Amino acid sequence: MSSPKSKTALERLGEDLRKARLTRGVAVADLAIRAGTSASTVARLEKGDPGVGIGTLADVLVALGLIDRLADLVDIRKDDLGLALTSERLPQRGRSFAAKLRKQERQEDKPQRDEPGTVDPDGVAF
Repeated sequence: MSSPKSKTALERLGEDLRKARLTRGVAVADLAIRAGTSASTVARLEKGDPGVGIGTLADVLVALGLIDRLADLVDIRKDDLGLALTSERLPQRGRSFAAKLRKQERQEDKPQRDEPGTVDPDGVAF
């Protein structure tokens, strides 16, 4: 069963689809034919029925010329919470190869090549 928030959102989506269809002067039956579905399915979609598949919604949006809007529904570039969580999980800055080489050169006693973390000046790390 749908939550009250999703029910309200689906009803608004249905109303918006109906308005888009009417402003284009397209009848329900014509839209159904263009979308490859039945008129009753289009009517259910316009009423916000949660049982209508997302593929049918996509076909109706194609028929109305609004398919680009579907791709924008969950645009991760506009997801403030997701972006904030991602930035918190970014790895700490690592040391570059050049920094490791400078540190190695500063040491008075050069470590043996077999020691872990030793950097070969030719670019090979051991």
